Amino acid sequence: MKKVFIVFTVLLFTQTIQAQLFSKERVQNIPSIDKPRLSWGYILGFNSYDFNFDYRSNNPDEDILVERTTGFNVGLLGNMRINEYLDLRLEPMVVFTQRNLTFPNLTERNLREVKSTYVHVPLLLKVSTKRLNNFKPFIVGGISTSLNLSSNENNPDDNSVGQFRTKTNTNYFELGFGIDFYLYYFKFTPSIRGVFAMSDELVPDEDPNSPYTSNIDKMSTRGVFINFTFQ
Repeated sequence: MKKVFIVFTVLLFTQTIQAQLFSKERVQNIPSIDKPRLSWGYILGFNSYDFNFDYRSNNPDEDILVERTTGFNVGLLGNMRINEYLDLRLEPMVVFTQRNLTFPNLTERNLREVKSTYVHVPLLLKVSTKRLNNFKPFIVGGISTSLNLSSNENNPDDNSVGQFRTKTNTNYFELGFGIDFYLYYFKFTPSIRGVFAMSDELVPDEDPNSPYTSNIDKMSTRGVFINFTFQ
Protein backbone atom coordinates (compact mmCIF):
# COMPACT_ATOMS: atom_id res chain seq x y z
CA MET A 1 0.00 0.00 0.00
CA LYS A 2 2.82 2.41 0.87
CA LYS A 3 4.38 1.88 -2.59
CA VAL A 4 1.07 2.79 -4.25
CA PHE A 5 0.90 6.08 -2.38
CA ILE A 6 4.54 6.90 -3.17
CA VAL A 7 3.98 6.24 -6.88
CA PHE A 8 0.77 8.30 -6.79
CA THR A 9 2.59 11.22 -5.13
CA VAL A 10 5.50 11.14 -7.60
CA LEU A 11 3.12 11.06 -10.56
CA LEU A 12 1.12 13.93 -9.12
CA PHE A 13 4.30 15.98 -8.65
CA THR A 14 5.51 15.23 -12.18
CA GLN A 15 2.25 15.92 -13.99
CA THR A 16 1.54 19.13 -12.14
CA ILE A 17 5.08 20.48 -12.58
CA GLN A 18 4.96 19.74 -16.31
CA ALA A 19 1.58 21.45 -16.62
CA GLN A 20 2.78 24.53 -14.76
CA LEU A 21 6.13 24.85 -16.54
CA PHE A 22 4.92 24.35 -20.10
CA SER A 23 1.46 25.90 -19.96
CA LYS A 24 1.14 29.19 -21.80
CA GLU A 25 -1.27 30.51 -19.18
CA ARG A 26 0.51 31.98 -16.15
CA VAL A 27 -2.42 33.23 -14.07
CA GLN A 28 -1.69 32.74 -10.36
CA ASN A 29 -4.30 31.13 -8.17
CA ILE A 30 -4.95 32.64 -4.70
CA PRO A 31 -1.97 35.05 -5.03
CA SER A 32 -2.32 36.47 -1.49
CA ILE A 33 -2.57 33.20 0.46
CA ASP A 34 1.05 33.39 1.69
CA LYS A 35 0.81 37.03 2.84
CA PRO A 36 -0.66 36.62 6.38
CA ARG A 37 1.80 36.38 9.26
CA LEU A 38 -0.07 33.39 10.73
CA SER A 39 -2.00 30.69 8.86
CA TRP A 40 -3.58 27.32 9.62
CA GLY A 41 -4.26 24.03 7.94
CA TYR A 42 -5.12 20.35 8.23
CA ILE A 43 -2.90 17.30 7.78
CA LEU A 44 -3.81 13.80 6.60
CA GLY A 45 -1.19 11.20 5.82
CA PHE A 46 0.41 7.81 6.05
CA ASN A 47 3.45 6.46 7.84
CA SER A 48 5.80 3.51 7.94
CA TYR A 49 7.73 3.02 11.19
CA ASP A 50 10.79 0.86 11.81
CA PHE A 51 13.15 0.14 14.71
CA ASN A 52 16.92 0.46 14.45
CA PHE A 53 18.77 -1.89 16.83
CA ASP A 54 22.29 -1.70 18.24
CA TYR A 55 23.38 -5.02 19.72
CA ARG A 56 25.79 -5.94 22.51
CA SER A 57 27.16 -8.88 20.52
CA ASN A 58 27.49 -9.03 16.75
CA ASN A 59 25.76 -12.25 15.77
CA PRO A 60 23.64 -11.74 12.62
CA ASP A 61 21.68 -14.91 13.38
CA GLU A 62 20.24 -13.23 16.47
CA ASP A 63 19.25 -9.94 14.80
CA ILE A 64 15.63 -9.03 15.41
CA LEU A 65 13.50 -8.87 12.28
CA VAL A 66 11.16 -5.89 11.97
CA GLU A 67 8.04 -6.05 9.81
CA ARG A 68 6.73 -2.58 9.04
CA THR A 69 3.09 -1.79 8.36
CA THR A 70 1.32 1.24 6.90
CA GLY A 71 -0.23 3.50 9.53
CA PHE A 72 -1.98 6.84 9.25
CA ASN A 73 -1.68 10.36 10.67
CA VAL A 74 -4.13 13.17 11.28
CA GLY A 75 -3.26 16.60 12.61
CA LEU A 76 -3.23 20.38 12.44
CA LEU A 77 -0.79 22.91 11.00
CA GLY A 78 0.17 26.24 12.50
CA ASN A 79 2.40 28.30 10.18
CA MET A 80 4.28 31.52 10.99
CA ARG A 81 5.66 33.37 7.98
CA ILE A 82 9.16 34.78 8.57
CA ASN A 83 9.75 36.05 5.04
CA GLU A 84 9.11 35.00 1.45
CA TYR A 85 11.37 31.98 1.75
CA LEU A 86 11.22 30.94 5.44
CA ASP A 87 8.32 29.66 7.55
CA LEU A 88 8.21 28.23 11.07
CA ARG A 89 5.70 25.40 11.38
CA LEU A 90 4.09 23.56 14.29
CA GLU A 91 2.39 20.31 13.24
CA PRO A 92 0.75 18.50 16.19
CA MET A 93 -0.73 15.20 15.03
CA VAL A 94 -1.91 11.81 16.20
CA VAL A 95 -0.02 8.91 14.62
CA PHE A 96 -1.22 5.28 14.53
CA THR A 97 1.29 2.60 13.57
CA GLN A 98 2.40 -0.98 14.25
CA ARG A 99 5.68 -2.91 14.04
CA ASN A 100 5.95 -6.70 14.28
CA LEU A 101 9.16 -8.04 15.82
CA THR A 102 10.40 -11.57 15.20
CA PHE A 103 13.13 -13.04 17.42
CA PRO A 104 14.89 -15.72 15.31
CA ASN A 105 16.81 -17.14 18.28
CA LEU A 106 13.52 -18.29 19.86
CA THR A 107 11.45 -21.22 18.62
CA GLU A 108 8.30 -20.39 20.62
CA ARG A 109 6.58 -17.08 21.41
CA ASN A 110 9.01 -15.37 19.07
CA LEU A 111 6.61 -12.71 17.70
CA ARG A 112 5.79 -9.40 19.37
CA GLU A 113 3.27 -6.92 17.95
CA VAL A 114 4.29 -3.38 18.92
CA LYS A 115 1.22 -1.19 18.43
CA SER A 116 1.83 2.51 18.97
CA THR A 117 -0.38 5.57 19.19
CA TYR A 118 1.75 8.72 19.25
CA VAL A 119 0.86 12.30 20.04
CA HIS A 120 3.58 13.70 17.79
CA VAL A 121 4.57 17.39 17.89
CA PRO A 122 7.19 18.64 15.37
CA LEU A 123 8.65 22.17 15.25
CA LEU A 124 9.99 22.66 11.73
CA LEU A 125 11.71 25.26 9.58
CA LYS A 126 10.44 25.34 6.00
CA VAL A 127 12.83 26.71 3.37
CA SER A 128 11.09 27.43 0.06
CA THR A 129 12.10 28.53 -3.41
CA LYS A 130 10.45 31.48 -5.13
CA ARG A 131 6.90 30.70 -6.23
CA LEU A 132 6.88 29.40 -9.82
CA ASN A 133 3.49 30.01 -11.41
CA ASN A 134 1.23 27.86 -9.18
CA PHE A 135 3.72 25.68 -7.32
CA LYS A 136 6.61 26.16 -4.90
CA PRO A 137 9.10 23.41 -3.89
CA PHE A 138 10.59 23.40 -0.39
CA ILE A 139 12.70 21.46 2.07
CA VAL A 140 11.82 21.17 5.74
CA GLY A 141 13.67 20.09 8.86
CA GLY A 142 13.55 20.38 12.61
CA ILE A 143 12.98 18.58 15.88
CA SER A 144 9.99 16.86 17.42
CA THR A 145 8.78 15.06 20.49
CA SER A 146 6.17 12.38 20.97
CA LEU A 147 4.07 10.81 23.69
CA ASN A 148 3.40 7.12 23.08
CA LEU A 149 0.01 6.31 24.59
CA SER A 150 0.62 2.57 24.03
CA SER A 151 4.14 2.33 25.44
CA ASN A 152 3.54 0.05 28.48
CA GLU A 153 6.57 1.68 30.13
CA ASN A 154 5.09 1.40 33.62
CA ASN A 155 3.57 -2.03 33.10
CA PRO A 156 5.09 -4.47 35.67
CA ASP A 157 4.68 -7.31 33.14
CA ASP A 158 7.40 -7.83 30.55
CA ASN A 159 8.19 -10.29 27.75
CA SER A 160 7.98 -13.22 30.15
CA VAL A 161 4.20 -12.79 29.90
CA GLY A 162 4.10 -11.39 26.37
CA GLN A 163 4.49 -7.62 26.99
CA PHE A 164 7.12 -5.80 24.91
CA ARG A 165 7.64 -2.42 26.58
CA THR A 166 8.88 0.88 25.17
CA LYS A 167 9.45 4.31 26.69
CA THR A 168 6.65 6.84 26.67
CA ASN A 169 8.55 9.96 25.60
CA THR A 170 10.88 10.17 22.61
CA ASN A 171 12.66 13.04 20.84
CA TYR A 172 13.47 13.09 17.12
CA PHE A 173 15.00 15.07 14.32
CA GLU A 174 13.17 15.29 10.99
CA LEU A 175 14.10 16.10 7.40
CA GLY A 176 12.01 16.13 4.25
CA PHE A 177 10.78 17.90 1.14
CA GLY A 178 7.54 18.76 -0.61
CA ILE A 179 5.76 21.05 -3.04
CA ASP A 180 3.06 23.65 -2.44
CA PHE A 181 0.40 23.51 -5.16
CA TYR A 182 -1.77 26.64 -5.43
CA LEU A 183 -5.17 25.42 -6.55
CA TYR A 184 -8.20 27.57 -7.34
CA TYR A 185 -9.62 27.66 -3.79
CA PHE A 186 -6.86 26.37 -1.48
CA LYS A 187 -3.22 25.33 -1.21
CA PHE A 188 -2.48 21.60 -1.38
CA THR A 189 0.91 20.33 -0.15
CA PRO A 190 2.15 16.74 -0.52
CA SER A 191 5.39 16.06 1.36
CA ILE A 192 7.69 13.21 2.35
CA ARG A 193 9.62 13.35 5.62
CA GLY A 194 12.02 11.10 7.48
CA VAL A 195 11.79 10.83 11.29
CA PHE A 196 14.76 9.64 13.38
CA ALA A 197 14.72 9.08 17.15
CA MET A 198 17.62 10.49 19.17
CA SER A 199 17.19 8.34 22.28
CA ASP A 200 16.92 4.72 23.40
CA GLU A 201 13.26 3.61 23.56
CA LEU A 202 13.68 0.14 25.03
CA VAL A 203 12.40 -0.79 28.48
CA PRO A 204 14.41 -3.96 29.24
CA ASP A 205 12.94 -7.04 30.85
CA GLU A 206 13.44 -7.66 34.57
CA ASP A 207 15.54 -10.73 33.81
CA PRO A 208 19.06 -9.50 32.84
CA ASN A 209 19.42 -12.65 30.71
CA SER A 210 16.12 -12.21 28.91
CA PRO A 211 16.27 -13.73 25.39
CA TYR A 212 14.19 -10.78 24.17
CA THR A 213 16.10 -7.73 25.46
CA SER A 214 19.46 -8.77 26.97
CA ASN A 215 21.34 -8.44 23.66
CA ILE A 216 19.84 -5.03 22.76
CA ASP A 217 22.13 -2.11 23.53
CA LYS A 218 19.87 0.54 21.97
CA MET A 219 16.53 0.58 20.16
CA SER A 220 15.39 3.71 18.32
CA THR A 221 12.61 4.56 15.91
CA ARG A 222 13.00 5.39 12.25
CA GLY A 223 10.00 6.37 10.19
CA VAL A 224 8.69 7.90 6.97
CA PHE A 225 5.72 10.25 6.75
CA ILE A 226 3.77 10.90 3.56
CA ASN A 227 1.59 13.87 4.45
CA PHE A 228 -1.05 15.84 2.55
CA THR A 229 -1.67 19.34 3.92
CA PHE A 230 -4.65 21.55 3.10
CA GLN A 231 -4.53 25.32 3.74
